[in-house]
Amino acid sequence: MATYAIKFVSCKQLICKGEFLHKGVETLPFHIRKVGSLIMKRRLRHATKDSLPPSMQIAWNIVQVLIGSCILALSFNLFLLPHGIASGGVSGISILVERQLQIPPAVTQWSLNIPLFIAAIWLLGKKFGAQSILGSIVFPMFVLLTSQLPAPTSNPILAAIYGGIGVGVGLAIVYRGGGSTGGLDLAAQMLHRLTGIPYNLAVVCFDGAVIIGAAIIISPELSLYALISLFVTSKSIDFVQNGLQLSKVAFIISEQTEALEQAILHDLDRGLTKLEGTGGYTGNPRNVLMVVVAQNEVSKLKRTVAKLDPKAFIIISNTGEVLGKGFKSYQ
Repeated sequence: MATYAIKFVSCKQLICKGEFLHKGVETLPFHIRKVGSLIMKRRLRHATKDSLPPSMQIAWNIVQVLIGSCILALSFNLFLLPHGIASGGVSGISILVERQLQIPPAVTQWSLNIPLFIAAIWLLGKKFGAQSILGSIVFPMFVLLTSQLPAPTSNPILAAIYGGIGVGVGLAIVYRGGGSTGGLDLAAQMLHRLTGIPYNLAVVCFDGAVIIGAAIIISPELSLYALISLFVTSKSIDFVQNGLQLSKVAFIISEQTEALEQAILHDLDRGLTKLEGTGGYTGNPRNVLMVVVAQNEVSKLKRTVAKLDPKAFIIISNTGEVLGKGFKSYQ
């Protein structure tokens, strides 16, 4: 089977996350220009409808950071703290300190967040500090205000799962507001800046150290619960940020691109992009179609391609997020 090296056609028009980037649009066939025009108009309508004035956007971002921090604090006090589930971060360290020294977690969090915040401004710049200042202050405050709430379960596995969900949802809302709760995320950024260690690796190292500390100070069993909570947290963040709208991107290499274009545009009601490919083995030019479809449309797309060109070569991949007409809005 031949392999193909794909390059953009001279018009360089590409749908990326549902949007058209135009260069030389006048060289495109009429029906492709029409689809691109519709997508751009839809995008402009969304921008006009959904965009907020700068002052309102700042206020909305602050509200999101406050809501997210409150959810984080509730999850911490209702599920994680009562069961000693230290799933990383400054909040995990505060649980270990509380178990050993009986110091309230909010005090430990403030004590760690403030020096890290100052160091972040010095090493990373004011931009990083500005993103973290609100969350660094209000998260421990909410922890203090909700510290007397009773735990709703005595089952540690339920606490790990629901605590992880709550932390993930809270963090995702804070991130959507352009904020951060500071803590070891700032430490990971600084370590990355100073040493060149990848940021994600730095985060894993810090969280891993906290979980190992929990195994030593509290119990190995609870550190296993902490790993469960950490996993659930990461999946919850993905869910809140990306939602349930799973989409696929398909690259179709075919000799029958004209017929496939019409079927995709009119039967599937999806836009597409024409790419120019070159066979890696033969060196012959090949036409490539790129189309983004919802997950429930994949079977119909494959049936359409099989009907019009059984010899076509299809590559179907997952997409993290698709924005634009027919998919998710920009807000």
